[in-house]
Amino acid sequence: MSLPASIFIGLRYSNSRKSNQFIAFINGFSVAGIALGLMALIITGSVMNGFEQQLKQRILGLAPHFIVSGKLPAETTESLTPWLQTAAPFSETEGVLQAKGGLKPVYIQGIDIDVPAGWQQMQSHMAQGSLESLQPKAYQIVIGRLLAIRLDLAVGDQIRVIIAGTSIYTPLGQMPAQRKFTVSGIFDIGSELDDKVALVNLSDLARLQRQQVESFADTRLFLNDAFDYLQVREVLAQHNLQWTDWRERQGALFDAVKMEKNMMLIMLLLIVAVAAFNIVSALVMVVNEKQGDIAILRTQGMARREVMQIFLVNGIYNGVKGTVIGALAGLIIASQINNLIHWLQLPVVNYLPEGRLPIVMDPVQISSLIALSLALCMIAALIPAWRALKIEPASALRYE
Repeated sequence: MSLPASIFIGLRYSNSRKSNQFIAFINGFSVAGIALGLMALIITGSVMNGFEQQLKQRILGLAPHFIVSGKLPAETTESLTPWLQTAAPFSETEGVLQAKGGLKPVYIQGIDIDVPAGWQQMQSHMAQGSLESLQPKAYQIVIGRLLAIRLDLAVGDQIRVIIAGTSIYTPLGQMPAQRKFTVSGIFDIGSELDDKVALVNLSDLARLQRQQVESFADTRLFLNDAFDYLQVREVLAQHNLQWTDWRERQGALFDAVKMEKNMMLIMLLLIVAVAAFNIVSALVMVVNEKQGDIAILRTQGMARREVMQIFLVNGIYNGVKGTVIGALAGLIIASQINNLIHWLQLPVVNYLPEGRLPIVMDPVQISSLIALSLALCMIAALIPAWRALKIEPASALRYE
């Protein structure tokens, strides 16, 4: 099947290298710029997606998504079924840990060891010991790795737990509630929780605060997807319950990560935009060089629309070529980036917890970047194509 004349001529102009070496260089430069920009976008986006997912797993995979005051009613649990993964008794209070290494304010969380759903996720992050050691009346405590380093503690050491909001009366006067606990485990999540959270048995924490477990415990909820929090908020509000959710503690962090990711993608997209608009300068020079050809084609009956199509095809061809090269290079490098880092022996792996960059290639994101790159190239090609449309045959052939 033969191509329309406008498309055929546009492709011939795109592949012509003999008429003007400078125009060929500008064309090649714009194609390379589009390819490099899109490649950088795909690689950077995949790495940022990986870090974002890792952050979700480390923080939202272990921190309660919701803390509901008191016991969760059965009808509320039933209403939350589409989003709820687990619900478990839980309590949290602010306190201070005192050891030979000094003092450290922390969140002290009480967990019920008889409800495995409430602590099994944390068990996989235990560096030493086990959460099963948190038995009632044993007064054991599990702390984070950074907290252990800061307070110079190891498994088996004793530590004084001081509760900030509870007081007891002694011959010396009113004193904050406190007791010695034994360190029975150390967890390593790889996030700020390693320095801010300590775990004890729920009943031990209730006794320390002079409370009954039944009236003392709240309920913590883990969702199938932490980002379904808006639907869960609606259900809890309908049942007149009081709660706090992960957005109050970690929302600012995730908003900052999302903003940083978007800003980085926008800055890299500007590289593609600059390269795409290099097509303008290349095509303007082609239009100026081919004015005589355009005039001859017009005198032979070619419509203005078809003249415009010639240069649109020329610009879009360069855009598609750069986009395809950039997309393929980006996908290949993103999928093999950890092998490249190890092969080049780059020190970046020394600063990563798992010794490798987390990579998540999002098909929707990559497709959007490819479509945006093509759209920019098409817009850039419109300007010189419109200029070609305005050429009058008589004035163009006057000096031919």
